Amino acid sequence: MSVNAVTHLNFRGDARAALAFYQSVFDGQLTVVTYKDAGNVQDPAEADQVMWGQVTADNGFRVMAYDVPSGEPWDRGENAFFLSLRGDTAEEVTAYWDGLTEGATVLQPLRPAQWAPLYGMLRDRFGVTWVVDVAVAYPAG
Repeated sequence: MSVNAVTHLNFRGDARAALAFYQSVFDGQLTVVTYKDAGNVQDPAEADQVMWGQVTADNGFRVMAYDVPSGEPWDRGENAFFLSLRGDTAEEVTAYWDGLTEGATVLQPLRPAQWAPLYGMLRDRFGVTWVVDVAVAYPAG
């Protein structure tokens, strides 16, 4: 038996656009279920918003997202979470970085760091902060 954890991002009306953007960067399959699809429309103006969505890619990338209904509290927050993206090679990481930088604010340019061959941090156009690096083995502590 195995288990995995998948980052689930919460938006207010931007989930479909965010998922489509992440699919454009990482490839994979996009799945979207709207509130209308699920028969769970509370506000007709939100019927086509995402009740559940995900991107799954053969390279192991997974992310889920939904649009928080207007009747529920939601705040993007400050530093509530980071999404960590680790790849095996500089080429792989650089390609994803290049895709994610579209419309992003670079907080730390992608470059060598003391702890990784490449490391960078950005806030994408949807307000999600990504920590991107090349994975290295660390001794057990």
